Amino acid sequence: MKINQLGERALIQRISGLLSGGGNIVVGAGEDDCAVLDTGNEEYLLVTTDMLHRKTDFPLQMTGSQIGWMSVAVNLSDLASKGARPLGVVMAMGIPPDTEVEFIEEVVKGMDECVSKYGTKIIGGDTDAHDELTLVGTALGMVKKERLIRRSGARVDDLVCVTGHIGTAGAALMALDKKIPVSQEILKALFEPMPRIDEGMALAGSSSVTSMMDISDGLALSLHDMSRAGGVGFKIYESRLPVLSDVKRLVKGEELLEVAVFTGGDFELLFTVAPEKLDKARKACHLTVIGEVIEKGVFIEMESGVEEELKARGYEHFG
Repeated sequence: MKINQLGERALIQRISGLLSGGGNIVVGAGEDDCAVLDTGNEEYLLVTTDMLHRKTDFPLQMTGSQIGWMSVAVNLSDLASKGARPLGVVMAMGIPPDTEVEFIEEVVKGMDECVSKYGTKIIGGDTDAHDELTLVGTALGMVKKERLIRRSGARVDDLVCVTGHIGTAGAALMALDKKIPVSQEILKALFEPMPRIDEGMALAGSSSVTSMMDISDGLALSLHDMSRAGGVGFKIYESRLPVLSDVKRLVKGEELLEVAVFTGGDFELLFTVAPEKLDKARKACHLTVIGEVIEKGVFIEMESGVEEELKARGYEHFG
């Protein structure tokens, strides 16, 4: 079987099955957004890594600074989903030898701007020659043991919530593909995503959240990931999805559902909250309730009132 027939998530499951765990590993490879290590004190050490490539991950319109920002933000978003505070980021860069030095300087400045905004630093890294610009980030974070939030943990009748707005990055990508004029606000959501570090820590501190992950791969795929991890199902409502009015003006009909649910690129948090603790969660951050946890399956109720199965489709490597 070829990798592109298997798909990214099935490949990760196979790889995870070949690895030996144990020791101080609380959550290992492929089980959550971050590896979680028990250091023997009151906090867990979290580790996450992401690899980005010039051709597949960075639209041509992105500046060097935005590329650097994105390469850090993808890692910080994983820490946010665990309610963790960042300790530092290690960056490795594979650089084509004929790349202009000034361009790489802009990339590094973008990295530094992102870590600085979220109260952390680039603490190390590596460079080597590569056929294509390739950036690999590894972020470290800490979270108190009692505050760690995993993908699993949702219970039937919990409320399904998201931070911010969804579909903005997808709308920007669609507009670029179709060469449609689009506002800077929408483009910024794609080019300079904002990992929800503060919101993640606040939600973890509220003791109201039962499960959480980020939705950079798309809402639908993330719901299926959480369903598999927690052994529960989800029902969401099209009418409740928090989509910017500018996006609704730009994208219509089936395309609007496509960018909001399936396209990905939004660095928002998807989480479940015990109904009696919703007020606590609302005090922690701005959120939108988009559905509820059910026993099994993943469904969406359309604005027409028709309920449909929500397919496990989104951004996936090798797909």
